[in-house]
Amino acid sequence: MKELKMFIDGRFIENTSGKWINVLNPSTEEVISLMPDGTVEDARKAIDAAEKAQPQWEKTPAIVRAGYLIKIAEGIRRRAKEITDIIVREGGKTQGLASVETYFTADYLEYMAGWARRYEGEIIQSDRPRENIFIFKKPIGVTTGILPWNFPFFLIARKAAPALVTGNTIVVKPSQLTPQNAYVFAQIVEEVDLPAGVFNLVNGRGSVIGQELAGNPKVGMVSLTGSVSAGEQTMAVAAKNITKVSLELGGKAPAIVLPDADLDLAVKSIIGSRVINTGQVCNCAERVYVHKDIKAAFLDKLVSGMKNVKVGNPSVISDLDMGPLIEANALKSVEGKVAQAIREGAGLLCGGKRIGAKGYFFEPTVLDNCTQKMEIIQEEIFGPVLPIVEYTTVDEVIAMANDCEYGLTSSVYTQSLDTAFKLIRSLKFGETYINRENFEAMQGFHAGFRKSGIGGADGKHGLEEYLQTHVVYLETKE
Repeated sequence: MKELKMFIDGRFIENTSGKWINVLNPSTEEVISLMPDGTVEDARKAIDAAEKAQPQWEKTPAIVRAGYLIKIAEGIRRRAKEITDIIVREGGKTQGLASVETYFTADYLEYMAGWARRYEGEIIQSDRPRENIFIFKKPIGVTTGILPWNFPFFLIARKAAPALVTGNTIVVKPSQLTPQNAYVFAQIVEEVDLPAGVFNLVNGRGSVIGQELAGNPKVGMVSLTGSVSAGEQTMAVAAKNITKVSLELGGKAPAIVLPDADLDLAVKSIIGSRVINTGQVCNCAERVYVHKDIKAAFLDKLVSGMKNVKVGNPSVISDLDMGPLIEANALKSVEGKVAQAIREGAGLLCGGKRIGAKGYFFEPTVLDNCTQKMEIIQEEIFGPVLPIVEYTTVDEVIAMANDCEYGLTSSVYTQSLDTAFKLIRSLKFGETYINRENFEAMQGFHAGFRKSGIGGADGKHGLEEYLQTHVVYLETKE
C-alpha cells in the first residue's frame, strides 16, 4: 500500500499526525493508497517555508524562474505513463483523457514560462512637467492553492505556474480523493532542485488544511477550485485578513440548439461535452435548450448517441468514453437528482440508473420534457445526465439560459452569424462556445459570472491574478 508524504520546505516529511485517509479507486472501490491526515501545524510549517523563500525567489530573474517550470514540464513528460495511470486509478478518468491531462499540464507549464520576458509594467503620462509615473507589477507573496479532484494534476500547474513565474511562492493542497498525482508532481519538483520553500504540498481535509491556507495572515492570495459552498467558506475565512481570493466554482452550462443548427455536430459536441470525465466538469453542458421545430430529430440522434457511449473500468479497458463517478456520494447525488426530475414530470428517454454493484458507474441519461423551474435545470448535476427543455423564440431561450445562479460557460449551435452574435451579446456567462464542445484554451481566460466565481485563470489575465500594482510618482528637479 502506497503511503504518501507531504512536501514542505524542499523535503518530504513523514506523517506527523499518525492518522491516514484511505484513497479509493472509484472503479473498484478498493483502497489504492494512504494519504496523511494533515494538521493545522503542517499547513503553518508549509506557509512559513513559503514566506521564508519568497523574498529571494522574487529577486531571482523571471527567466530563471521560468527555467524551473520548463524542467518540471520535462520531468512530467518523462513520467507521463506513470502519471496517467495514477490519474486513471484515482479519479476513474479514461486513459485517453488522463493522458491528455498529463501532457496538457506539461504544455501549460511551458506556456506560462513563456511569459517570463513578456509581462510588464507601464509608464503613464503625468499632469506635472517634471514628474514620471511608473506602474510596477510585483508578486503578491505567499499564495495557496486548494485543488479539486476532477482535473487534479492540471490544476496544480494552473495555480502554481503563474504564481511561480511571477515571483510568488505557493502551498498546494490536493483533494483527499486524488492526492497521489500531486505526490509525483512534488517528486519532480525535488528532482529539478527548485529552491526550498518555493513549492509546498500539504495533505489533509479541507475543513482543516483548507481553512488554514485561506485564513493564515501570512497568505496574500488563496485560489480555490471547487463547489460554491467551498468558495463561500474560503471567502469567509479569508475575509478576516482581507486576503485576495480567486475562485472557480460551479457551473450550469446551457447548450442552445437553434433551428438551423448542424444537428450531427450539435449532438456529437453536446454528448462529448457531457460524458467527458463522466459529466464531472464544471464548464461542460448541463442543460440543453432545443427549438421545438427540430426537437424530435435532435432527440433521435441524441438518445442513439448516448446509448452508444462506452462505459467501463478505465484501468482495464483503454477504449472508453466514460468511467465511474468519483465516489459513493457523487453516485447517490446523481441518482437523487434524476429521481427528483422524474417525480417532477421529466420523461426518461434512456439511462437513469446505476451500472452494476461495484464501482460508482451511472448510465448516460437523457431526460425530456424538463421545465425551467425543475431542480435538474437549476442545480448542478455533475454527472452524465442531459435534461432537455423545449423553446420557441431566441428571446425566450436567452431568458431561460440566463435564469441561473451560475455563469461559467455556455454553448450555441447555429449557422447564422447574426443569431450567434445576438446570443453572444445577451448571454451572461464567462465563456461561450459556438458550434464546438466546451473546452477552454490555455491562452484564453477561464472565468465565470455570478456564483461561478471571482477572478479567473489562464492566459495573460490569469497570470495577472498573481500580480499586484505598485504605482511610483517620481518628480525630478529638471
